[in-house]
Amino acid sequence: MFMICGEALYDLFLVEARPDGAMTLDARIGGSPFNLAMGLARLGRPAGLFGGISTDPLGERLTARLEAEGVEPRFLRRKSELSTLSLVAADAAGVPAYAFYGVGAADRALTLDDLPTEAGMEGVKAIHFGSYALVAPPTSETLAALAAREAGRRFFSLDPNLRLNVEPDREVWRRRLEALIPLTDLVKVSDEDLRLLHPESSAEEVAAAWLKLGPALVVVTRGAEGAFALAASGARAEIPAEKIALIDTVGAGDSFMAALLAGLEETGRLDRARLAAIPAGELAELLRFCARASGLTCARRGADPPRRAELPALPTPKPPHP
Repeated sequence: MFMICGEALYDLFLVEARPDGAMTLDARIGGSPFNLAMGLARLGRPAGLFGGISTDPLGERLTARLEAEGVEPRFLRRKSELSTLSLVAADAAGVPAYAFYGVGAADRALTLDDLPTEAGMEGVKAIHFGSYALVAPPTSETLAALAAREAGRRFFSLDPNLRLNVEPDREVWRRRLEALIPLTDLVKVSDEDLRLLHPESSAEEVAAAWLKLGPALVVVTRGAEGAFALAASGARAEIPAEKIALIDTVGAGDSFMAALLAGLEETGRLDRARLAAIPAGELAELLRFCARASGLTCARRGADPPRRAELPALPTPKPPHP
């Protein structure tokens, strides 16, 4: 099972703004970790969300959606705090800008008492961290404690997914990532995030530097320019983006991440040593699989990840080395 750590919220899309000041909004379930857990479940991989979800009416809908999607509920922590709202306005290219309304909200209210016991982690083979839950206390400190406790015992993945309108201090993000990346087996990051974190360096330079810190694989997504990846073995692969009829890019990175994790498990590479040794050709095929998943999401309104039947077959998994 994949344990996905982080937030769940409602995205409010600005559909129409009228001259009299009235607005028409389209509310969609969201939050990067929520999207990822749902995306994995749709790809046929068992997943659970470890996060705080409100007992308010929106939280009830979030919980019901997770249940309907087949996401494991045992890591959810129900909170009396309100649900986070995110106002989303997309530009002409479909790229979203977010305004978050969530100070003191349920997804930022995880404490050390909410951590699953070691017995409660039974069946979890991989843990994923990402987005503003990494830097919003007390949730951020709770996730840091989980990472320290489970490091080296399970496969770790990370997608920073920066939200500077939640935590505007980039140094806070840098410090958190500097602590997590050495513990992580797989990093997926957008070139936009890399420009925010390290504007003085190219995406390739930062990816190479992060790889030296310990991950087996670093993947960089570049929007309309595709993606590239660097493996610890020295393998490199690069692929173009899918050609699609764009609606918006909300959830595209989460669908890419879900396909990446699902694809690694399907091909027997959800293992640090086997991932580090992935050959360039197989890596390129995996990236194309992920780009297809991301492209399908971009052709839909909001975070609506694909199901397994919508994606191509992957190579038959090779048996692991003895």
